Amino acid sequence: MGSFGSCCLQVEYVKLLDRYVAKKAATGTLYLTATHLIYVEQETDTRKETWVLHHHISSVEKLPLTASGCSLLIHCKTFQLLHLLLPREREAQEVFQSLLRLSQPVKVEELYAFLYNPQQSEAERTAGWSLVDMAADFGRMGLPNELWEISHINSSYELCSTYPTVLGLPKSASVATVTGSAKFRSRGRLPSLSYYHKDTQAAICRCSQPLSGLSSRCIEDEQMLQAISQANPNCPFIYVVDTRPKLNAMANRAAGKGYENEDNYANIRFHFQGIENIHVMRSSLQKLLELCAQKTPSMSDYLTGLESSGWLRHIKAVMDAGVFLAKAVGDEGASVLVHCSDGWDRTAQVCSLACILLDPYYRTIKGLMVLIEKEWISFGHKFSHRCGHLEGDPKEVSPVFTQFVEGVWQLSEQFPCAFQFNERFLLTIHDHVYACQYGNFIGNCQKERQEMRLKEKTFSLWPFLLQHQDEFRNPLYRRSAHNSVLRPSTLPLHFKYECTYIHCCSEVRNKFKPNPISRFFHTPCFRALPLATLPVCRDSRGGESSRFSRFLFEFSRSTLNGAAVPFWRFRHQNWRTI
Repeated sequence: MGSFGSCCLQVEYVKLLDRYVAKKAATGTLYLTATHLIYVEQETDTRKETWVLHHHISSVEKLPLTASGCSLLIHCKTFQLLHLLLPREREAQEVFQSLLRLSQPVKVEELYAFLYNPQQSEAERTAGWSLVDMAADFGRMGLPNELWEISHINSSYELCSTYPTVLGLPKSASVATVTGSAKFRSRGRLPSLSYYHKDTQAAICRCSQPLSGLSSRCIEDEQMLQAISQANPNCPFIYVVDTRPKLNAMANRAAGKGYENEDNYANIRFHFQGIENIHVMRSSLQKLLELCAQKTPSMSDYLTGLESSGWLRHIKAVMDAGVFLAKAVGDEGASVLVHCSDGWDRTAQVCSLACILLDPYYRTIKGLMVLIEKEWISFGHKFSHRCGHLEGDPKEVSPVFTQFVEGVWQLSEQFPCAFQFNERFLLTIHDHVYACQYGNFIGNCQKERQEMRLKEKTFSLWPFLLQHQDEFRNPLYRRSAHNSVLRPSTLPLHFKYECTYIHCCSEVRNKFKPNPISRFFHTPCFRALPLATLPVCRDSRGGESSRFSRFLFEFSRSTLNGAAVPFWRFRHQNWRTI
């Protein structure tokens, strides 16, 4: 093993294996730099390169030594797998230990964003961070007006440490009402405006669960909900949507938290939506990836495994909740208050999808950036914890944002002309959430980012995306044809179904080399297996079946390898060789 520069390990005669395609393994040189793993093939005519950011690495597995050498399996957070065969165990052990250290930084200053410099001036850096403005989006919605105001009551983060400094609040709510409500909500996350519909005057507000326990109540919190209701003169009630399963919410009530008692709150209609917690979602994704790692599963085993993972069922639950909000605001003209436990995971998913359904602006390239900045970054989704940016508790990691992105993709498949951006735009954003190349997604809330001085030390992702927006445009986009509320169906039969054979991954490396800012190689993109494979589907008589064996029996008789039938273009099936 030799050195290449001052911060690089170099190993010769490393083989890049593909477990899924019968072909001769590529041979090349492996480099480890301070930021990337780089594999360069020896073929002089092509010199193919594979770049993987250390921050994209989820885990590294060292297999036992064989006569051929020692294998390393490098699993990525972006659902890729790099299978390398090193000639000597000593070299494999050194690379293994180095990757463990490089992929699990302990201090935030070790993240790539603090090293990355896109050759921008300080003025350009400042302008980049000002490109997306939450207050400007409120202005686009028509705020302030006679019913709603833009408040700076949280300007020093004293009211709520995980909320933004700018909040949309009902004008009739007094300071005492606002502060009292914050004290009665978990982590101080009081009801605050997410979206205002100018035509119906209905609003989507978000918060965390109340500290109601079995019998507690708070007059200020009740007044706060009444103020939200009165801010919509066209409807005499508001919906309160708890995105959790009812049993989970009841368990929280026994612990002193819980949900609103309809006897204490005037004019509310309460709904549970049944979206599972972060631990269930993490387990579901893990089952899915284990399924996709199988080399040659039968069609029956593949689809049964997909069902048992529950992944598509969870995506459907999130989308169902978003559709409920959009119908309430857009069709009924009713305001909605949304929460889960702390209001930064399921609440962000549901509010974001509802905004996309209601407002065509959020279906544009700039609009989706604004939406992510507002609903996810500003309102305190715990990106660093959920994405495992730093070494920490693995139980905090969960694919919450990934599910949101998949939900957007599912909508774009039902309405291919309604979105200005294409799939590559979604993939690029998702990759950068884990890459830590820009400062936008580092930290768990705006207060943390301010304390880390990210706007001074790192750069924003949004200018880069706008500079390359021609690559992200959907050629089918027709805003005039979809200038109103989208009304998708989440019934299984309305989700697309297409069988596509998996392409050779080496061919993909030939065809597609991502921009030099994010230079690791993406695996192929595929079509979706429909939600018809969900465990709950309707039979010909309109009834529901707990399994769909009759449908799958005929389908599974196909000679296709089960793993060759991908269910979503967004690479969940590609937990496989890059």
